[in-house]
Amino acid sequence: MVGVNEEIPPVGPRGVRGGPDAATKALPYRPSWVPRWGHHLWRCGVHFDVLRMYGERGEATVRRLVVNVGERAGPVVGEATGFRWTYFLLAPGTAREHVWPVDVQRYAGPRTVVYIGVPALQGNTWPLGWSSRPTRDAPFVDPGELLRALSECPVPPPPGPTPW
Repeated sequence: MVGVNEEIPPVGPRGVRGGPDAATKALPYRPSWVPRWGHHLWRCGVHFDVLRMYGERGEATVRRLVVNVGERAGPVVGEATGFRWTYFLLAPGTAREHVWPVDVQRYAGPRTVVYIGVPALQGNTWPLGWSSRPTRDAPFVDPGELLRALSECPVPPPPGPTPW
């Protein structure tokens, strides 16, 4: 819905709003497991494996991953509230092939049933959002690059009072 002060874009060919180029603009790459709007819950280990990190550790790892590989970082979902979890989406079956640090939670395979929310690429998806979107070149996070980014990030102290 268009707000009172918002300008309505002109209608282009075939009734497409946004002018003559709107119909030919490339849409962002959207894998089948990314919803068109809102959120969708997906079972981990089916469409993707998931590595979950807490707060600053996850956020710092995403920043390092993007610095290392740029737009080829792959899909990473972040939470804006609560514990601020960061979810790295890997190709199905690849999370088990590596040894991950103890503060990284792995969700993959048939033993544990875990669902995570995946936001749409556009629109209101709060409190979930994309820290890095899937692309044709990087439909999933590369485990090797993620391990490299993890090794380059300092491990923050655990939350809570200091022990001394």
